[in-house]
Amino acid sequence: MFGSVLGAFTPSFAALGGKAWRIPWRLSKTRKANVRKRLREVDDVIDVLSASGIECKQLVLAQALPKEHEMDTRDKYTTFSRTAKNHRKGVHKVPHFTKRPIPRTTPTGF
Repeated sequence: MFGSVLGAFTPSFAALGGKAWRIPWRLSKTRKANVRKRLREVDDVIDVLSASGIECKQLVLAQALPKEHEMDTRDKYTTFSRTAKNHRKGVHKVPHFTKRPIPRTTPTGF
């Protein structure tokens, strides 16, 4: 009864933390394209900073990371998670993944 009345505020399964209906199971083509675009933009910023002659520790670390076209598909769209079954979690399940720096490399062995 309440599900049809509340519309977008439909309650979800409590064991899933109440967010089961908000996070899609997989990334759509559009979201994947946006992830790739965001990675390329970060690569461009790193290139511009390195060409300007600025030297700092974080820039050196950023230059050591693989570029978007060098990354494996698994590393672009998933991130390492200790608690996940296969130790991988979709990048869209990370809170604020568009604002946080997602690691481009994984621990050895994963």
